[in-house]
Amino acid sequence: MKGCEAVRAAPEDMPGIARALHAAGGRLQMVYAWQPEPGQTELCYVGYPQGGGKFLMWRCRPRADAPSLAAIWPALGWYEREIMDLFGLVFSRHPEPNRLVLAPGVPPPFAAAGRDAGQRAADVPRPLPELVASGVQVLPFGPVRADVTESAEFTFFYTGEQILHYHPHLFFKHRGMEARFHGVAPAAAVVLAERVSGIGSVAHALAFCHAVEAAAGCTPPPRALALRVLLAEMERLVSHLHYFGHLAATTTLKVGEAEGKLLEERAKQILGRLSGSRFGRGLLTPGGLRRDLPATGWLGPALAALEEETSRYLARLERSASHLDRLIGTGMLSREVALDQGATGPVQRASGIDRDLRRDHPYAAYATLPLEVAGATDGDAAARARVRAAEIAASFALLRHLLGALPPGPVRTTCAPEPGTEGLGWAESPRGTLFHAVHLGADGRLSRVKIKSPSFSNWRVFPFTVHETNMMDYAINEASFGLGVAGCAR
Repeated sequence: MKGCEAVRAAPEDMPGIARALHAAGGRLQMVYAWQPEPGQTELCYVGYPQGGGKFLMWRCRPRADAPSLAAIWPALGWYEREIMDLFGLVFSRHPEPNRLVLAPGVPPPFAAAGRDAGQRAADVPRPLPELVASGVQVLPFGPVRADVTESAEFTFFYTGEQILHYHPHLFFKHRGMEARFHGVAPAAAVVLAERVSGIGSVAHALAFCHAVEAAAGCTPPPRALALRVLLAEMERLVSHLHYFGHLAATTTLKVGEAEGKLLEERAKQILGRLSGSRFGRGLLTPGGLRRDLPATGWLGPALAALEEETSRYLARLERSASHLDRLIGTGMLSREVALDQGATGPVQRASGIDRDLRRDHPYAAYATLPLEVAGATDGDAAARARVRAAEIAASFALLRHLLGALPPGPVRTTCAPEPGTEGLGWAESPRGTLFHAVHLGADGRLSRVKIKSPSFSNWRVFPFTVHETNMMDYAINEASFGLGVAGCAR
């Protein structure tokens, strides 16, 4: 696969490979399955070595069950369960061998002939603890929740205000987005990538285009690369301003909520005027952009005004004692848990993990830009807010730099990947690491697209910050993670 260093491995060798990578300070990011031939399932493990460098991929084709790596890399637990659900492949000795995506009794839609793993997984009940003491109450909340919140069910075990155990149940509206890519021409599939998650339209389109461009071996023109960064950083501003408005709502700062959402709206209007879409959709395509952006002489003053208002807004939040009091010490996430469970984006950077794909695996024009990567070590809701506030300032700085040095020239080059080629693409979305892996069939159309969304990773981590906490802090903690359900129910 282009875009990474891929090697063949025997399934039984993967535990040793995983332990060696862990000991060397590397990290496994995900594992996914696909069928290169009818009836044959291949597993692809994606990771990176200590200190960055090229991404690594280990490819193996198990004949029967595959060894689970969840005990070595807990972050892979959900990926293995997803594969069991959808492909019917059993991961032996999995610590949580129960359904994740599909409802009990639903057969795996992509299972190879003769696999009965779907039924075996369906027989394993949800991993809820058994009640052995009196006085513990159980609250199943959802999947229908107030307002326009995405569907999810949360089960709380609590006494008084103390949460003893918390279990999220997502995937109620699994849309089969990855399957929708099958048989679509790469250039036409960008419209699907943009709609995987509304809070990351540009980031998903970027990762998908990078994957197709890796498969084709093409590089977009310099102007297209710079404009891609401009769109991505505008999306980051929109996302982070929404975050602060929502966070203020959970600490009952009504004025802070209103102002944050007003600033988000103004950022969306700038993005809409710039691209023709408030979500930044319709511009990206493999090989560059579909069209050049209109004259941007108005953009600098508009961003300067937005930056000034945003700086004042964030300073007022930072001076609001009642707001800070609710954030400090809430939702503690240690560096060890963040690393083992696969935290990503501002969540991992707030827990002392200095990792950002824009710097460590640069794409578009990021390698030529002065990027400041924010970090913290406290691991609480306040730290996660501080990281995002610093990222807002860094995005404004990047945008100012770009507007002063936009290269001239075309915005698109020919990008036609050969049939049977493959590519890995990535982006640092506002919520964290995002991957698209593409496999093209013999007809030149997509035969498999795998999406790793940041919320899929951070939802895995989130429960570890909820157990043994206060019920009144739950909404604040959830808001501090900036989670989305659509990225999981893809």
